[in-house]
Amino acid sequence: MGKKLDILLGRKFKTSKLKTTINHATSRLSLLKNHRLARFTIARSDVIQLLRLNHHQQALLRVEQVIKDQNMLDVYDMIHGYCHLIIQRINLIEQVNDCPGELKEAVSDLLYAAPRCGEFPELQEIREILTSRFGKEFVNGAIELRRNCGVSQKMVQKLSPGQSSLEYRMKMLTGIAMENGISLQLDIPLPEIKKEKATEKMEKVLTINSDSDSDGSSYGNE
Repeated sequence: MGKKLDILLGRKFKTSKLKTTINHATSRLSLLKNHRLARFTIARSDVIQLLRLNHHQQALLRVEQVIKDQNMLDVYDMIHGYCHLIIQRINLIEQVNDCPGELKEAVSDLLYAAPRCGEFPELQEIREILTSRFGKEFVNGAIELRRNCGVSQKMVQKLSPGQSSLEYRMKMLTGIAMENGISLQLDIPLPEIKKEKATEKMEKVLTINSDSDSDGSSYGNE
């Protein structure tokens, strides 16, 4: 209805506002990256200090912050790349009514990230502009991760609010320890991590088999 009303009233989508907002967003990105990098550096230094004091269990807990900060730095890099791509192809957005296939991941990832980056007002403005262009249905599909929404798995993983797996935290901590010549000593050895992972897989198999026995069919969800 919104698009039809725009046509009836003679309103056209203008690229100038989108360009200006994206330029402001890239400027904001520099500030956000510097702030996050400072947090990342502090958290990583804390981990190194804990390792040197032989507080390896505490270091395993603290490394979670290192991972979260690194994830956000990766998200900022992705957003920067997407903004650059949209600026390059902005005339294409003006010419079509639906999101072009070659820009679907870039647009969808920006839409998905917008409500999950609260300190990034320009990204919210980009979301509003793209909503006026492609409609609420397309935008909500990306935000809610509906089927064929175009959001990349990498963006979903990087913005996941959940805690990182024990295996990944161990991998990160081991890397930091090796870089600083520290012999890692933990109560949770690597074989236990593999055992934990195997147990999770077995539980999934049992659940699927149980569902299959109850209704004669099974559906695997990732």
